[in-house]
Amino acid sequence: MTIRDLAIAKLQQIPESVLLEVNDFLDFVMHKHQSRIADTKQEENISKAWAKWFDEIDQLEIMTDEQNSEYQQLLLHKYRQQGLEL
Repeated sequence: MTIRDLAIAKLQQIPESVLLEVNDFLDFVMHKHQSRIADTKQEENISKAWAKWFDEIDQLEIMTDEQNSEYQQLLLHKYRQQGLEL
């Protein structure tokens, strides 16, 4: 006899007045386990999103000092045009 068969046999012996409480408890247990499954899936989704982000970051082109220097010069020029001294 399986655990399912045992549980069904016990349910058949319970008076009608108690069945509503048992049914509510079963709903609670099922909801609790569904929440755990959903939380696990959410953690997996977050892990996958971070892994994807790291993969994309690894594929970005690295700027050389020459490009960076040109950007810095343009930025300084823009600030100076606005009257700022650095």
